[in-house]
Amino acid sequence: MIAIVDYGAGNIFSVKNALDYLGLENELTSDPEKIKAADAVILPGVGAFPAAMKKLCESGLTEVVKEEAKKKPFLGICLGMQMLFEKGYEFEECDGLGLIPGSVQKMDKPGFIIPHMGWNKLEYGTECPVLDDIGDDAYVYFVHSYEAVTDDKYLAAWVDYDGKVPAMVYDGDTVYGAQFHPEKSGSTGLQILKNFGGLIG
Repeated sequence: MIAIVDYGAGNIFSVKNALDYLGLENELTSDPEKIKAADAVILPGVGAFPAAMKKLCESGLTEVVKEEAKKKPFLGICLGMQMLFEKGYEFEECDGLGLIPGSVQKMDKPGFIIPHMGWNKLEYGTECPVLDDIGDDAYVYFVHSYEAVTDDKYLAAWVDYDGKVPAMVYDGDTVYGAQFHPEKSGSTGLQILKNFGGLIG
């Protein structure tokens, strides 16, 4: 079972609908015991970094999320991906979950529209099992104004938007993060979610 963490700041229903479509057993939950018992965890998120971290903290789930991310397949989506990092700088400096080294900073793209919104072609970096069978002409859907700043060794995929913009990060073990919305990215996004489901032993 895949636990979708429900902490009041997520695009939870679109993610659940995509998993249901794929036939992947899942549950929306804010129960720490269900998160611990799950085979994999998804942390969705929309909105601002500090507000989401505050909601996660107020839910009492911060520590269980950090602990379980080190034990089983764990996927952060959109803001949930940004929260994987050590720091965020949206409106104010704010601690993240610290699961991947790096920070999240305002996109600086002179002459380019921010927020970065729309479809972009994935370019691949570090080998990542969630990206198996995606192909060389895969497009995914983004909506964001902040981007991850991290070492290239954590960069599984990126897109070109006035330079390299992180699209998918991977710690090399259990933690994955998608800046784009796989649940809104057509067949490519569904394949990524299917691959994530396939990580369950």
